[in-house]
Amino acid sequence: MTKKQQFLLEHNKLSPLNLQATTLLLSRFKIEKATLFKDDNWSIDKLRRPFIFWLTSLTTEEKARLKPRKA
Repeated sequence: MTKKQQFLLEHNKLSPLNLQATTLLLSRFKIEKATLFKDDNWSIDKLRRPFIFWLTSLTTEEKARLKPRKA
């Protein structure tokens, strides 16, 4: 089983800048795709592809709302 932080690190290591994840994006993904999750399992093999499909389907406005706000 892979925890959320491990998934984040592994995914970002493998991804170009336009597909980089944040903890906020991962939290939103988990809410919207709850059926993919059993317990708190963040399997890179199982979730990376659905995450990329979900991420690339977001509109520009949705992506802007999900970006961390600068202080």
